[in-house]
Amino acid sequence: MFAGKTVWEILQIGGFTMYVLLFCSVLSVTILLERLIYYRRRSRVSRMEFMIGIKRALKKGDLETAMGICQDTQTPFSRVVSSGLEFSGRPEKEISNAMEREIAIETTKLERYTSIVGTIGNTAVYIGLFGTVLGIIRAFHDISAAGAGGMSIVIGGIAEALVCTATGLFVAIPAVIAFNYFTKKVESFMNDMELCASELVDLMRVE
Repeated sequence: MFAGKTVWEILQIGGFTMYVLLFCSVLSVTILLERLIYYRRRSRVSRMEFMIGIKRALKKGDLETAMGICQDTQTPFSRVVSSGLEFSGRPEKEISNAMEREIAIETTKLERYTSIVGTIGNTAVYIGLFGTVLGIIRAFHDISAAGAGGMSIVIGGIAEALVCTATGLFVAIPAVIAFNYFTKKVESFMNDMELCASELVDLMRVE
């Protein structure tokens, strides 16, 4: 049915819903690449390696070195620890509250744009089905207007309309996979931040 057709011709067959799906696809891929780069840059240092350096500095009472390690690391959990170190000498509750606020801020940054990908994954199939329904309606309308054609025209019109459903699936499946990956990655970052916060409270309590 679509042999020899260009992308432009296939888009025209699907109607305006194909353009919506194309936009959703481009947006989803753009966010995926941006998030992958963002997460990669913030995963260069392991939490355990980072905390070993913090423990050594605090055992020596060298708060400045500990703050320097945080600034050099530039990860979500290093910012959480940095916010706690800034409240050094304050009551434990204030230190914990400062780190909890920073965890909330970093989590928001980590989750940025991910809901868009999740929405695309949930709705792309329905957009495709909507385009298919419109295509079928258009096919039957054309047959009714022509008053002839038989099953060959009906089947041809439906086959062309189904390109929207296929495109919707093509857009939705990668988006769902990407969203699940984002969710797991954010959970991993959150666990690291919470563990670092807990360890720092214990270290500062000892100190």
